[in-house]
Amino acid sequence: MTDHPRPSHRARELVRGAYDVHIHVAPDVMERRIDDLALAPRFAEAGLAGFVLKSHYFPTAERAAVVRAAVPGFGAVGAITLNGSVGGMNPVAVELAGRAGAQFVWLPTVDSANQRACTSHDPEGARPPMWARLQDELRAEGMAADPVDVVDGDGRVTGATRQVLHVIAKHDMTLATGHLGTAEIAAVVDAAVAAGVRRIVVTHPEFTSQRVGVDRQRELAAKGALMERCFTTPYTGKVSWDVWLDNIRAVGPEHSVLSSDLGQPFNPPVEDGLALMADRLLAEGFTEDDIRLMAVRNSRWLAAAGDDHP
Repeated sequence: MTDHPRPSHRARELVRGAYDVHIHVAPDVMERRIDDLALAPRFAEAGLAGFVLKSHYFPTAERAAVVRAAVPGFGAVGAITLNGSVGGMNPVAVELAGRAGAQFVWLPTVDSANQRACTSHDPEGARPPMWARLQDELRAEGMAADPVDVVDGDGRVTGATRQVLHVIAKHDMTLATGHLGTAEIAAVVDAAVAAGVRRIVVTHPEFTSQRVGVDRQRELAAKGALMERCFTTPYTGKVSWDVWLDNIRAVGPEHSVLSSDLGQPFNPPVEDGLALMADRLLAEGFTEDDIRLMAVRNSRWLAAAGDDHP
């Protein structure tokens, strides 16, 4: 997968001003296509306003601050992901990330109880995620973190989860549901709304370990959550483009946000991701207004870029 498509000029213009709210770039413990300092000028040249730096293992608020200093006016956004490397559901880590300027809080991904227990397999020919190999290496060396629970045995959110949600609400941060299962996502979204969290996004609901059904997506959207439509999920064969597109139609563009999830060496340039999605959506009959809503307005809301609630 080395000959990647290139976005059209029309698509570039449609995503102008957007934030890519889910990218994986260097520095990282895995090989990445590009580093954050080199990527920011490319985003700016393409007319994109910013990106959210996601790491499965390390907080990124300090990295984002360095990028903003190096590229004045560019919206580099920090984040934290609540895997074992930061202590799991650790409200202290979230509080300090918030004080450092982080905007996104991903609930557990690679260390979520759901991901650990997941028996779903990628479709034949799908490219596995890069973190899967690292997780296998840690396990082989006896250093795998314990699964990080967000709910108890009765399906109710834990006390630690409630503390984390309180901190997210206090700092007006964005809650992303990570690699939780469908029932966990529903419980967390309810608890987050009750805690006063304003910005909620369901992380790649089409991903192998999520597979959130359309009816449940509609229920979550009715509670104010946005569904994250990641480019890499269909591009790497984890779900068909038809399913991905049908889900957007069924739930509605107003309840969807586009992100790339790019940065892997074998995938397209990160700055092309949103525009490539725009081209695909145009070809499938979505309007320019639909695409601007999903790519620009909704992403800027999640990134706290000053826009009103969509």
